[in-house]
Amino acid sequence: MYITWLGHSCFKIEEKIGNDLITVVTDPYDDSVGLRLPKIKADIISVSHGHGDHANMDAVLPAADRQPVVLDRPGEYEVKGVAVAGIGSYHDKKQGEELGKSIIFKFEIEGIKLLHLGDIGTTLSDTQLERIGDVDVMFVPVGGKFTIDAKDAAEIVRQVEPRIVIPMHYKIDGVKIDIDGVEKFKKEMGNKFETLDKLKITRKDLPEETTKLVILNRG
Repeated sequence: MYITWLGHSCFKIEEKIGNDLITVVTDPYDDSVGLRLPKIKADIISVSHGHGDHANMDAVLPAADRQPVVLDRPGEYEVKGVAVAGIGSYHDKKQGEELGKSIIFKFEIEGIKLLHLGDIGTTLSDTQLERIGDVDVMFVPVGGKFTIDAKDAAEIVRQVEPRIVIPMHYKIDGVKIDIDGVEKFKKEMGNKFETLDKLKITRKDLPEETTKLVILNRG
């Protein structure tokens, strides 16, 4: 499996299932972020909520002859060999009164379980944790202001105990949104991390005992 960060909360996840290369794209963004989304193709697009910096589906091209399958609601799905669970969450600490709702997406692809937290604004409830279960790779927002901040993100890492955690939704060069960078989250996680251009993983590569922090350069 290959995981590429395209900026903000957008990732490209690629895995061969049978004879087909399947591509999942999460939360494609528009120009309001200050970044330009690269030209990408997808079989599946997940959209955590309808804000333009997470829901620019029209910018994603079909990977095959058919248009990508767009998942933008809570529920259970099976698409091209990918099992998906959409779990409701709140975009703020006031049960959505300020910024509305968001969706957590859990993907299981060839035995690897990935969790994309979307624009979550709170730590996880017991009900959410029960639905989430085991997680191998977790994508967590860390920039604060519109989502959880570094401290709450670190708390979610402790709640979920993923094998690998990848931060997202933070300030990098070019981003016009007023959010924090990744440094505070690095500190919360003990400043132990690996920086990669792209993450390549198989089941046997996953850490067994501890959570590994991976910082991805924008691809």
